[in-house]
Amino acid sequence: MIVPQLEEGRHGVEVVGMFFIHDNVYVPMRGNPLGERLQKLSDKIYLQACDQCVYMRNLADRLIPSCRIGCFPDFYKEVADKTDMIITI
Repeated sequence: MIVPQLEEGRHGVEVVGMFFIHDNVYVPMRGNPLGERLQKLSDKIYLQACDQCVYMRNLADRLIPSCRIGCFPDFYKEVADKTDMIITI
């Protein structure tokens, strides 16, 4: 439900990044309606998918343009100075 809240500007806190792991790497894919919605939000939110998860599934060339591939340390470099809390689900 976070994507509709972000789209409507009613999530309540600023989300600066999303990191996709395991089977969630299928979310930020071209052609996936949810991935396309995330692409539209990408000017406000840093998007990244786990490198090992993406490469294991041969998805590297199918991600939306704004989704970077990397590991948690890469993600932290991008968002750490923009936030004081990281939540994982």
